[in-house]
Amino acid sequence: MTIHIAEGDIAVRTRAIVADLRFLEGPLLPILHEVQREFGYVPQEALPVIAEELNLSRAEVHGVVTFYHDYRDHPAGRHVLKLCRAEACQSMGGDVLAERVKTLLGIDFHQTTLDGAVTLEPVYCLGLCACGPSAMLDGEVYGRVDDQLAAELVAEVCR
Repeated sequence: MTIHIAEGDIAVRTRAIVADLRFLEGPLLPILHEVQREFGYVPQEALPVIAEELNLSRAEVHGVVTFYHDYRDHPAGRHVLKLCRAEACQSMGGDVLAERVKTLLGIDFHQTTLDGAVTLEPVYCLGLCACGPSAMLDGEVYGRVDDQLAAELVAEVCR
């Protein structure tokens, strides 16, 4: 279920977030994190507001949002499953794991299941290089993810 937020509401809520955080040193990243926490993603309508309030160009704000993989430009599913795509995890079977999870969910990276249950995202290092391949489900990290654990994680979020 997608909740529509009026563009004016996005602007008002974004201005409030910026007002609370603008005095931090280097406030752009904390502001973007808070906007994403508030809306579930970083709405395009928020970017010019942030740019204006911080006296930045829209291009600068857009560049930061698109550079960092953690920022989403659309709402995520109720659960977010991230699979490590870094070299250490790939060398431990990460590519096979990714294909298995995509098949189990019926989606590709950056997509959400039709029922809105799960969004699948690639991530480039979860810090478990010695325990690859690794995954993160709703902020909880899992190492040595094999077919069985992958199936269990998918079953857990698709209930």
